[in-house]
Amino acid sequence: MKLNPDCVRQILLDVEKRAIYGNFVEYTNPQNFQVFPNHSPNEVLYHIRQCHENGFFLGNTKFVAEGCIIKDLSPAGHEFLANIRKDTNWNKTKDIAYSVGSTSLNAIKDIATQVISNLISNQFGK
Repeated sequence: MKLNPDCVRQILLDVEKRAIYGNFVEYTNPQNFQVFPNHSPNEVLYHIRQCHENGFFLGNTKFVAEGCIIKDLSPAGHEFLANIRKDTNWNKTKDIAYSVGSTSLNAIKDIATQVISNLISNQFGK
């Protein structure tokens, strides 16, 4: 399956919104997937696995028969999400990623970090 950066962002936003200390975020039934109307459950689960493998979730993500259970975002997941939360930053990050021809999560993380760094630098130049 091809990586869909928008799906990754939507997953991170949803996990952040729903994760409460001591409460897990579950994607184990059809209702859980309704927050992703533009993505099939299989696509969401694929991207959850990619997020897990890239260290965006805290602890072990438990994959079960028809879904998964996530503890919370990791510090790396929070940092990445903070860099791409604002739509203008996200769109700039995606534009650069598509322009250079690399939409891997590592490339997108690096680009998002640079976009934020540039915005910070510009603030000092005012």
